[in-house]
Amino acid sequence: MSEDKKVTKKVSPKKETVKKTVAKKAPVKKVVEKKVVEKKEKVSTATKKPTTVKKEATSSKFIQAIGRRKTAVAQVRLYFPGKGGIIINDKEASDVLLDDNLNVVLQPLKACSKIDSFDFTVIVKGGGTASQIEAIRHGISRALLKYDPELKTTLKVNGYLTRDPRKKERKKPGLKKARKAPQWSKR
Repeated sequence: MSEDKKVTKKVSPKKETVKKTVAKKAPVKKVVEKKVVEKKEKVSTATKKPTTVKKEATSSKFIQAIGRRKTAVAQVRLYFPGKGGIIINDKEASDVLLDDNLNVVLQPLKACSKIDSFDFTVIVKGGGTASQIEAIRHGISRALLKYDPELKTTLKVNGYLTRDPRKKERKKPGLKKARKAPQWSKR
């Protein structure tokens, strides 16, 4: 009889623990699944917004070119046929640039008299505002050259195809800047 009691004691605690663990795990799984579903919905809505902006601003055919100045890099896409719109980093060019800077960007188009013929989208990174503007101008002129090679003489004479090679000189050891030396003292 003592053996039967031992067996029943061992079996009964196991059954109780199994029931407890099943009851604890089931609600936890449901809560985790709800959180995952909510996160997926938020991500999908966030990715849809930028794509709709790009579809409105662009047409089907494009030519891609890269313009550079100092440390600024501008990725330019020329869409044809177009209405003369320029989008810089998903914003209208008139919202991003001042009038003087916008005129610098449009210089290659004015030289070729094709201001209203194309649409442009630009992604520009690095550098300051002045170097970014010149990088955009360089990229637009390169894209125009790919579109029509006969424009090369017009763009080359005005200097829009030449990449400005001036960069900041590196700092040398023992100096404060590239060339500025510390003050000399006799003693």
